[in-house]
Formats: sequence, C-alpha cells, structure tokens
Amino acid sequence: MADAPMSDNPVPDGFLSGEPLPDPAVRPAGAEEIAPDLLVIPNRGVPLVPNIGIIGGTRAVLVVETGIGTANAEQVLAFAAEVAKGRKLYLTTTHFHPEHAFGAHVFADDATYVVNRAQADDLRTKGPSYLEMFRSFGGAIARRLEGVRPPTPDLIHDGGHDLDLGGRTVRLRATGRGHTKGDQVVEVPDAGVLFTGDLAETGQFAIFPWFPPYDTDVSGVRWLTVLDRLAGGRPRVVVPGHGEVGGPAVLTDVRDYLRELRDETWRRRDSAMGEDVIAAEVGALLIERHPEWEGREWIERGVGCLCAEHSA
Repeated sequence: MADAPMSDNPVPDGFLSGEPLPDPAVRPAGAEEIAPDLLVIPNRGVPLVPNIGIIGGTRAVLVVETGIGTANAEQVLAFAAEVAKGRKLYLTTTHFHPEHAFGAHVFADDATYVVNRAQADDLRTKGPSYLEMFRSFGGAIARRLEGVRPPTPDLIHDGGHDLDLGGRTVRLRATGRGHTKGDQVVEVPDAGVLFTGDLAETGQFAIFPWFPPYDTDVSGVRWLTVLDRLAGGRPRVVVPGHGEVGGPAVLTDVRDYLRELRDETWRRRDSAMGEDVIAAEVGALLIERHPEWEGREWIERGVGCLCAEHSA
C-alpha cells in the first residue's frame, strides 16, 4: 500500500488467499435509522464495504463515506438525495482508503466534499498508488474501480470543523495519526453518535496498513491514545468502519486489544526476541483469546509496527 509502484508493493499475507473476495457492493435498501434523521447503510460483514452514514438537519444532509467506486457512490448519492428531499448535500470521509473515499468524484456536482488537511494530503500523495494497488486485486474490485480517479475535496479544515445542518451540528474532528495519518471522526452530539472509520471495527483484528518502506504512517501507540480519548467522550452509539454498530464497547474492545498487542509485543521485544518469533507467539496468543475474530493476517502487521515503535 502506498507511494511506490504497485508492482513492488506488498499485499498483506492471506489478504487474497483462498476464494476471491466478494463483490464489495453497497446496499442502500438495507439502511437502518439509528436516531431521528440519522441512517446507516450497514456493511453486512462484506469485505471492503464500509458502514455509510446519512445525517440530516433541517437545511442540509451529510453523507459519511461513499463505498468503493463509481456505481456504489451513485447508489449512495441517489439514496442520500431521496432522503434529503431538496436539502443541501455535504460529503465527508473518515480517511483516504479506497472503500471509504474512492467514490467521492461522483458527488462533485451535487455535494460539498469536506475533509481534514492530513486526509486531503493522503488523497493527493497516496491516492493514486492505492488506487492501482486495489485494482490489482482483480475481479469485482477492479471492475468497480474502472474510470475512478482520486477525489479532490472542496473544503479542507485544519483539525476541526462544525457543520451546521440546521437544528443539528455535526463535528468533524481530525484525530491525529492512528490507523492512517489523516484519520477523522464524525460526531453527532445531539444523538450521541460517533462514526470512527477504521479506528474501530467489530468482529475483527485491527487493520494495520504497515508496509515498510511503502507505508509506515499507522501508529499503534498513537492509535491507543486516540481510542482512549474517544472512549472518554462516552458516545451512546458507535458506528465502526466495518462491522456491527454498537455502543461504547466498540471503542473499548479495540483499545483493549491494541493494548494487549502492544504489551505482548513489547514484553518479547524487551527479551531481544526476533520479530518473526514475536509475531508467531503473539499471533497464537491473541487468536486463542479472540478465536471468533476475522482478519488474523493483520496481527503480524501490528507486531511489526509496534516493534518499530518500541525502539523509536
């Protein structure tokens, strides 16, 4: 993943092993209202499909995430326009990864696209290479990315932006480096709802896009700090990047896992164990503790990240 040519770019071990990934199709018909005038199009456990938000006020509607590619985004836009019934449309994304943001071009004539500066930088500097890498997965993913280009935001904020939708203010907040350099959360204070992007997910091991020397922006240490701060805000409902919508435990479960991962990795690093041995031991231990979770290939990436941070 990242700034190098895709032919030289590593794909995570096991990411495409076995059966091909299913078509990452967004299904707006399955939208669920989790608060008044606040809908979530759930990802239904399908890989590379994010949870998508539609947040309404009296004057405007904010869409959170687009799904991957033009056709998905067209469906999301059509659904949002139907919900909006003439209200102004805004779009934001939680970070630059293709399944979250690489449909934003579809909204260009219909919505104002708002993101934080670090995410805008990621879209500009890393977007093209991530696009090529995802196309290299082939199949339905490549087809959905035909003709897609990295999007350009209309409005860029420096860390925080309060969006007045009319009777409802939505807070866009850059978190600082965690899952990516440009992570942003979306808070709906009147409803007690928090959209986290891939800072939190349910039913799987945390995704560490750790691919040195191509991409090393993920930080397990800072990610932990971010989740501590978000959990301290005590949201009533947490919409993760992927997986089922839940309560505050969505945040604390991921935070506790990251703490486990850090502590088990650093304990072994202190004993001068090699990274391969650490990854094997920590992976076995955490799979035993969380046997129902998916995405086991990300444990090794997390160990590599935290080994680097141990000596930083």
